[in-house]
Amino acid sequence: MIERVLKSRILAQINKGKAIVLVGARQVGKSTLLKDVFSGDKDVLWMNGDEQDVRDLFENISSARIRAIIGRHTTVVIDEAQRIKDVGIKLKLITDQIENVQLVATGSSAFELRSKLNEPLTGRKREYRMFPLMFRELVDDTNLMEELRMIPHRMIYGYYPEVVTSEGDERAVLKELADSYLYKDIMTLDSINKPDKLVKLLQALAYQIGEQVSYNEVGQLVGLDSKTVEKYVDVLEKSYVIFRLSSFSRNLRNELKTSRKIYFWDLGVRNAVIGNFSQIENRTDVGALWENFAIAERMKLNITKGSFANSWFWRTQQQNEIDYVEEEDGRLSAFEFKWNEKKAKGGAPASFAKAYPDSSFTFVTPANIDSFILD
Repeated sequence: MIERVLKSRILAQINKGKAIVLVGARQVGKSTLLKDVFSGDKDVLWMNGDEQDVRDLFENISSARIRAIIGRHTTVVIDEAQRIKDVGIKLKLITDQIENVQLVATGSSAFELRSKLNEPLTGRKREYRMFPLMFRELVDDTNLMEELRMIPHRMIYGYYPEVVTSEGDERAVLKELADSYLYKDIMTLDSINKPDKLVKLLQALAYQIGEQVSYNEVGQLVGLDSKTVEKYVDVLEKSYVIFRLSSFSRNLRNELKTSRKIYFWDLGVRNAVIGNFSQIENRTDVGALWENFAIAERMKLNITKGSFANSWFWRTQQQNEIDYVEEEDGRLSAFEFKWNEKKAKGGAPASFAKAYPDSSFTFVTPANIDSFILD
């Protein structure tokens, strides 16, 4: 089993008096991680909100009935908790009324789960975000040299656990993932009233990774108004399919202030959405794939470790640009991504260097990627 970086953080919170909430897309390994965390513990009650009888069990439930259900179990794990009606209030009953029980809830629909948990469990929970496998985790599982060699493969097929462990069958696994699990929660939302448009929107975004995205232009392309595009993008982001980077602006009047770029958390999903699994050497979008790969791996690691780093891109009205800007503990770092190492020449744009003289600037290429996405 590939050990997840998040495991140690969750273990450190067990029996500390707080509910543990684990959110992330379907099939990223949430249940597998928890089974690893609680391996050997026979006093764990496992429940799944996807199952109708579990949802029925929580209908009109009382604290007395919860005690009877839990019995002598010392840990309660509820998968896909967002499927249970008023789950926040019901989980609050457990945390408030049942002593010495560790409650763990998972959800693949973060926006639903958070809206149901935030107020009832205020001050009573620790929340963690989980992603597909990371470069760092596979380095730990094999070795650095092996995983560096596998990067071109990961840029095509991504890091979903079943994809990584299904060598030779990656396309079939990704097709099932994209056709079913990816949309399972999203398509059931009341706010998604044009599912065919959502698919077209996702395809349009897949072709624009690494570029500034205009909601108005994308809307015209797929047949949606800009406000609906923004709403659907928000849903896709909260479903852990995509993420947005905003533009960094502090000192210069001509810095872009309201622009955004959109990336995919997993490139296998991105390539499945557009049906393109051509190998790296045959692709015209390799630069965009490299940029998406590096940024996603950096942000996955930062979030999983609990880093407080903030992330942006930088651009001016004169088209001066830096792919990725990060600030942590007051330190500003800028990065430019080049798949072709021969193009990694020069330094930061003069206007950026002048406005932020204490910042650092680094080209990230296949030759030094490990220093960017490892601890």
